[in-house]
Amino acid sequence: MQPFTKLEALVVPLDRVNVDTDAIIPKQFMKSVQRNGFGINLFDEWRYFDHGEPGQDPSTRRLNPDFVLNQPRFAGAEILLTRDNFGCGSSREHAAWALWDFGIRALIAPGFADIFYGNCFKNGMLPIKLDERIVQQLFDLVGRTPGLRLAIDLEAQRIQPPAGDAIPFDVEPERKRRLLNGLDDVALTLQQTDQIRAYERNRRAHEPWLFA
Repeated sequence: MQPFTKLEALVVPLDRVNVDTDAIIPKQFMKSVQRNGFGINLFDEWRYFDHGEPGQDPSTRRLNPDFVLNQPRFAGAEILLTRDNFGCGSSREHAAWALWDFGIRALIAPGFADIFYGNCFKNGMLPIKLDERIVQQLFDLVGRTPGLRLAIDLEAQRIQPPAGDAIPFDVEPERKRRLLNGLDDVALTLQQTDQIRAYERNRRAHEPWLFA
């Protein structure tokens, strides 16, 4: 997993509340346990006019030009600004995979569904919870500032707009440590390799019948 330290990037606003994981990545695309290849179907039912199925050539599909992720001014955005309860619904980790594969590296909202929130950290993305009033101010800022970019500093736990004061945010210390160091669950386990091998040697010595 790539470490997350600092990010300065374009912001894309998704002005919807209660965005569920089936909207983020519809169920028919959950055909793989690989973490890549889902970005093309992120928000599939909102990005396209036609119903999508796995294996379709995206160049043959009809894009919805009114959906924000399809608008040229937001091309390449890495920060998703959205509303409360983002990521609700089923616990599918594919939702986080789709966002990452599309290019999203940080999300800002008043709140996130708990499981989705944890899945973001496990996949190298930073979900930032801010007061609803501040989120509204950022939506207003995006609306009047074409090409708005924000600078996010995880170590300092602050967001810096182009002008004005920095916006502080909270993050749990252990999740912060893991994200700063690029540690997912597998990497954390591998840090204990010597202890795991010692345990296995000891178990083989004391319970040899398990290995016969």
